Amino acid sequence: MSHQLLRAPLTLGVEEEFLLVDAESAAPMAGIDRVLPAAQATAGEAAQSELHRAQIELATPTSTSLGEVRQELTRLRRQLADAAQAHGGRLVASGTFPGDAGPPGRRITADARYAEMASSYAELARAQLICGCHVHVGIPDPDLAVETMNRVRRYLHVLLALTANSPFSEGRDTGYASFRTEIWARWPTAGPPAAFASRAEYDALVGRLVSSGVIVDEKMAYWDVRPSGRYPTLEFRVSDVGLTVDDAVLVAGLVRALAATCAAEAAESTKPAPELRPELLRAAHWRAARSGLGGVLVDPLDGAPVPAGRAVEDLLEYLGDALAAHGDAEEVGALASQVLEDGNGADRQRRIYQQSGSISELLARLAAWTTG
Repeated sequence: MSHQLLRAPLTLGVEEEFLLVDAESAAPMAGIDRVLPAAQATAGEAAQSELHRAQIELATPTSTSLGEVRQELTRLRRQLADAAQAHGGRLVASGTFPGDAGPPGRRITADARYAEMASSYAELARAQLICGCHVHVGIPDPDLAVETMNRVRRYLHVLLALTANSPFSEGRDTGYASFRTEIWARWPTAGPPAAFASRAEYDALVGRLVSSGVIVDEKMAYWDVRPSGRYPTLEFRVSDVGLTVDDAVLVAGLVRALAATCAAEAAESTKPAPELRPELLRAAHWRAARSGLGGVLVDPLDGAPVPAGRAVEDLLEYLGDALAAHGDAEEVGALASQVLEDGNGADRQRRIYQQSGSISELLARLAAWTTG
């Protein structure tokens, strides 16, 4: 493709959520009131609070290269980890808390919006000690962003399988590669979105959800991909937080290439957006969350089973032009090959636990990998 969306680098921004874990007890550390000021002393507003007091979030500056993204993620993870350590904690990149969260893992951050969410959603909000990775790709045209969203939906399950990093919950193996996805699915606006004819249609639907009282505000349009309400970006929300910086860089590179490829198709009208049955979309996401890279995935276009490794290779081939245009082909290809060989975060978590048999040791190793 020769479209300018493939020639010019699209901007990137990455948001990552992390667990705060007590270094001695290995329990969730509801210490955001202490850790956040220490983190902001070095990271500034890039360090942010989240729904739970045992969580903290980072947001990278807008970048145009994966090298910049890697540099910022490495710096910010280290600064957040140092702030947690200064208060007796560890920074852990896992989509779920692997052990028994107990009362510390259910405490909501002192914030008016979070208090309203806790009141409106009760146990649903209290049980959301989960961490994801969100990637923003700059697409200033709001209608093009929605047309791009319609097209990327077919491939989100592959991103989920690659980034699954939440196999444990309540001290046991859930049998899922991304149990975070299953917990997250409880929200009324979670999961893969429907197709929309325009940004106006999207905004109208979100407005109706807010006015109905089903969601508190437009920020709670929690679909796996959505046009941002704050920035001129398309925001991808399907991934668990990456265990390592490499994992986060991989998903950022893939997401940008996917957005560029689908935006170019939409702008050039080379082919219509695929018509996807919502049942097959849901099935594809469930299968990816269940088995990750360890079995077959489901193509939401026709429901066909596809070996996970082949689905990843097919996605890389589909994104080849965009990866090359952004100068990311070599790095993304190498990182994807590494995950296919070593396993995703869920596979690595399971290997650590099999070796140690200890949730405490698992959390210590995950903390080392988070900044290593």
